[in-house]
Amino acid sequence: MNEQFVATPAEIGLDADKVAKLLNRVQREVDEGLLPSAQIAIAREGRVGVFETYGAATNDSLYPIFSSTKAVTSAAGWLLFQSGDLKLDEIVADIVPEFGTNGKDVITVEQLFLHTAGFPSAPFRPTDWLDQDRRRERYSSWTLNWEPGSRFEYHPTSSMWMIAEIIERRTGRNFVEFVRTEIQEKLGIDGFHVGLPADLNDRVATLMHSGDPMTSEDYARLGIPEPPVTEVTEEAILSFNDPAIRAVGVPGGGAMMSAAAIALFYQGLLHGGSVGHEVIWQDSTLEFAREVRSGDHIDQMSGVRVNRALGVVVAGDNKRNFRGFGHTNSPLAFGHGGAGGQIAWGDPATGISMGYVTNGHDRNPLRQGRRGVAISSIAADLL
Repeated sequence: MNEQFVATPAEIGLDADKVAKLLNRVQREVDEGLLPSAQIAIAREGRVGVFETYGAATNDSLYPIFSSTKAVTSAAGWLLFQSGDLKLDEIVADIVPEFGTNGKDVITVEQLFLHTAGFPSAPFRPTDWLDQDRRRERYSSWTLNWEPGSRFEYHPTSSMWMIAEIIERRTGRNFVEFVRTEIQEKLGIDGFHVGLPADLNDRVATLMHSGDPMTSEDYARLGIPEPPVTEVTEEAILSFNDPAIRAVGVPGGGAMMSAAAIALFYQGLLHGGSVGHEVIWQDSTLEFAREVRSGDHIDQMSGVRVNRALGVVVAGDNKRNFRGFGHTNSPLAFGHGGAGGQIAWGDPATGISMGYVTNGHDRNPLRQGRRGVAISSIAADLL
């Protein structure tokens, strides 16, 4: 990590005893043998004051961050709103004509970011992204699950493929190259990759599944609905051990990062860029992008309002733990978690940002969720 981004906990206002409590909590599942490794980073005032790795990995290790990638892809899209090259109310098919089939010709750009576009289950093989003709065939074949704008249903990858496509068509540049030059290089962050170079594969922690899955009887006993089957299967998770998949830079879930890179990325989203360097996102852009636009739409699993801004979740009310935040996060905190328990957020109220990653994909979603809330609750209260 670049030395300019390194600080002691005290230098960025963190309490030593609280930091120790956080690290003990992160280390717990590794010591118990549930997770093969875990990595945590806390940043504030543009610098990382906490960066530790436990288990079979080091601080040089990179991790697949899965859907935490959506904040990166979305932040790339924010740059087009900022430049005036993209509008929320534009019809996607006006930008990508091949997409305007099977009733999809009414979907707006805003609905892509909010997961209200109506095509959550659209199939797309990651390596198809590398073939322009195959991409267009996929877009044309996709069908709607429900009327666009009528409800919220999480789109694991489909809407982000379209946002990346829009970025390419409006800028004339490759999506992976755009993210690298306009975000990663301008922030100056190491260990930040959307589209992993081949020579870095040996730094990525190998994914594996951890623990036993919950059964239908477990869900019934607890009185909670069983999650629906989606494209996020155990096979799909492990596919990110394949260098060919890592190289694609899947916009909805394919970034490879360190926890420190995540924490510094969110410092960029809190401050508009790296502290002391050029502004990437203007204050007005960040205010626009972090505005909750999902209205009364609820998550069908939790029954809680989703509080979605443009590609990120905002903590909001006292139900924020259902949205992937800690109880002590402020209502303004924003971010996006990832499959297997990856955590990524920034909190404007304290200036703290956090990245947490593991290569152990916990098969028990309740245990995974409780772990994330516990870690975030301690991390949000480190001052």
